[in-house]
Amino acid sequence: MIERRQKQPIDLWVIVPVFNERDSIGAFHEDLIQVLDKEAADIVICYVDDGSSDGTFEILERMNEGDPRVQALRLSRNYGHQAALTAGLKHAKGDVVITMDGDGQHPPNLIPQMIQLYAMGHELVLTKRIDERKPWSIKWFFSSIFYWILSRLSDTTIHQGSADFRLMSRQVVNAINDMPEYHRFLRGLVAWIGFDPVILPYAPAKRIAGTSKYSLNKMTKLALDAIFSFSLMPLWLGLIIGFIFVLLAALESVYVLSFWLRGRQALLEPGWSSLMFALLFVGGSTMILISIVGIYVGYILQEVKGRPLYIVQEKLPARREGQES
Repeated sequence: MIERRQKQPIDLWVIVPVFNERDSIGAFHEDLIQVLDKEAADIVICYVDDGSSDGTFEILERMNEGDPRVQALRLSRNYGHQAALTAGLKHAKGDVVITMDGDGQHPPNLIPQMIQLYAMGHELVLTKRIDERKPWSIKWFFSSIFYWILSRLSDTTIHQGSADFRLMSRQVVNAINDMPEYHRFLRGLVAWIGFDPVILPYAPAKRIAGTSKYSLNKMTKLALDAIFSFSLMPLWLGLIIGFIFVLLAALESVYVLSFWLRGRQALLEPGWSSLMFALLFVGGSTMILISIVGIYVGYILQEVKGRPLYIVQEKLPARREGQES
């Protein structure tokens, strides 16, 4: 049962991972504070610099000096978007935490509605990207395939268009922080914890400046992390294919036996090409399945080594009154 919360100033943290956003971070911050200034909330805006090399952190230093609500974390290198979000969630102390990107595509004007839903008693407010201007694109196509595969391999439901723009209560944040896994797919973790979310659709705005930092290689890595972290189905492929080959072998045996029973065994001439095809197909399938097992073993190795997901090189605490550093 969802209970409406009493109206009172909330302790709100906004987590914004950034990577080489020197040309856009200032304009984004202005847009963000124009929205947040209208809210009855004690606010900290935590920017996480994911190893930028273009002077982004120097801009964050000036913002920290000029705005007591701004906190800045500088990671020692580029660990990736999910690691930067995790760093922000680990440092967030607020009762309500919002995560969003700093490129301008996550509209700050959606935040008041998210806070209103939290006040109505919702612990988790998710957003779903709806782009009516571009109904089809290469990125959209591969995204559709990814979510289709994940929905069939995993028992965790993740809607297509899901974004890392979300509001979480302290209870939700604590649940996520209690999961220390190395390969992180936060959209999956948020769905897995089981809180009943409310979903807000939004149309992504145009980037303030620059281009997307999510390369094809990074998107592929994120997709593999999601599939191998939330599903054991690839391991079952070996058993399924094994049974298929056993069935084919049985059918082949019946076929060959029929020639002997009819006294036509002289017609059986083993073909070199068919034999080679079978050997190559079986050998290739075996290598693929061994590789899948190897990937899981590699994931286990990275987990058991216990290396930190990120390293904070520098922290500029917010100077908000009453805020701990």
